[in-house]
Amino acid sequence: MHFYEWPSIGRSRCNALQVITDHGRPKSSPVSGLAALELGYTMPTCYFVTDLHGRTERYWRLLELVLREIPEAVFLGGDLLPHVSLSTKPNTQSSFVTHYLAPAFRQVQKKLGGHYPPVFLILGNDDPRCEEANVVAAEAEGLWHYMHARKHLWDDFVIYGYAHVPPTPFLLKDWERYDVSRHVSPGCVSPEEGYRSVAVEQNELKWVTIQDDLLRLVGQDSLDRSVFLIHTPPYDTPLDRAALDGKSYENVPLDVHVGSVAVRRFIEERQPLVTMHGHVHESTRLTGEWKIRLGRTVCLNAAHDGPELALVRFDLSCPEEATRELL
Repeated sequence: MHFYEWPSIGRSRCNALQVITDHGRPKSSPVSGLAALELGYTMPTCYFVTDLHGRTERYWRLLELVLREIPEAVFLGGDLLPHVSLSTKPNTQSSFVTHYLAPAFRQVQKKLGGHYPPVFLILGNDDPRCEEANVVAAEAEGLWHYMHARKHLWDDFVIYGYAHVPPTPFLLKDWERYDVSRHVSPGCVSPEEGYRSVAVEQNELKWVTIQDDLLRLVGQDSLDRSVFLIHTPPYDTPLDRAALDGKSYENVPLDVHVGSVAVRRFIEERQPLVTMHGHVHESTRLTGEWKIRLGRTVCLNAAHDGPELALVRFDLSCPEEATRELL
């Protein structure tokens, strides 16, 4: 047995499935997700979770719910793996993706068969990039769509993903970029320093920005029906509020907003339909907000600094009616 064990899922302790009536109100059904589909019930809801940080109980709650409700799609917004010890180097540690995450999703895929929902995911700044090859290998099995710096046509929508964040105080730099310039906020460490589990050309580290990457990713695409998984939230919004009140570095007060200027400018200028973010765990607790609008764009945050799983449910036909609950 590997260190990461996945308990049997889909047992009778699942609660009654919540299904949607023709009038849009929830109706309880005492049947499982597959049986509900056979009876003509539908669940148009998409799921969004992020910053699970390898907490197996959170994955267990998520995948139990996938079996129970069978959502249209599942989005995972990065920081999916356990925190790594840089003293032992991430690429020498047991693979969470290979030994836990892929087997867990594989089990759900086997149970649901053709009803298995599409899964879209990115990694985050706390995930060592040496695991990316294992994520891509599991993608080849059809377990999920790996979305960093990619786009994927799904039904009438286009899904995009982007994992990099602006410079942080942390030393793992696999998923850090300069934002719109080579500015580094007080107390943060340059992307050119720190540790990387995968080597990157020095020229890329020094000159490529998040702003450059986003422009390259979308080109001249119309974004009217686009859905973005972006680990960092937009700057100076309720979604990027950090617990830095009254703190300073070398007598310089720290900015309590730690998101991306490039991401905010991109959203305001290009107006995608929906963006999903994480990264700043405490933002919802501090601001009381997890769902905002920037122009026509609905921006959602599923990060959470408690032990529960924060689950955002949303329908792409009306993303402004998204809900969030702690499980």
